[in-house]
Amino acid sequence: MKRIAGILSLFLLFTACGKQENFVPDFPVNFSAPLTDPNISRLSTPGGAVSFNNYGVAGIIIYRRADNQYVAYDRCSTVNPEQKNAVVLDDPALTATDPVSGAKYSLYDGSPVKAPAKTSLKRYNAYVAGNTLYVKN
Repeated sequence: MKRIAGILSLFLLFTACGKQENFVPDFPVNFSAPLTDPNISRLSTPGGAVSFNNYGVAGIIIYRRADNQYVAYDRCSTVNPEQKNAVVLDDPALTATDPVSGAKYSLYDGSPVKAPAKTSLKRYNAYVAGNTLYVKN
């Protein structure tokens, strides 16, 4: 019985340590801007989106949803994330597209909406305190 338990444990150990597909690595993000900052003026109305290159793995996208909640994602595509391909905002700003693979992601929740994407964009915490928008992880 102990031998079976040992074999089962080894099997679980080796299968649990497999490479996770479409994994975007953790990267420190600490963005803040006053809501009056012209660089984020597109966020003044629901459906607005902005992107920045100097944060996260491949930059960040901040989107203001119709319910007035802000969401933020890493721009790194989950299709071959080791290549660090940055998704770009579509017009209108409802989706973002990986220009290399053609994958599309919803800005509402970061979920994939067009193959070959299978995994959502990496999400960061976005919130407003006082008159300042923060994006952190």
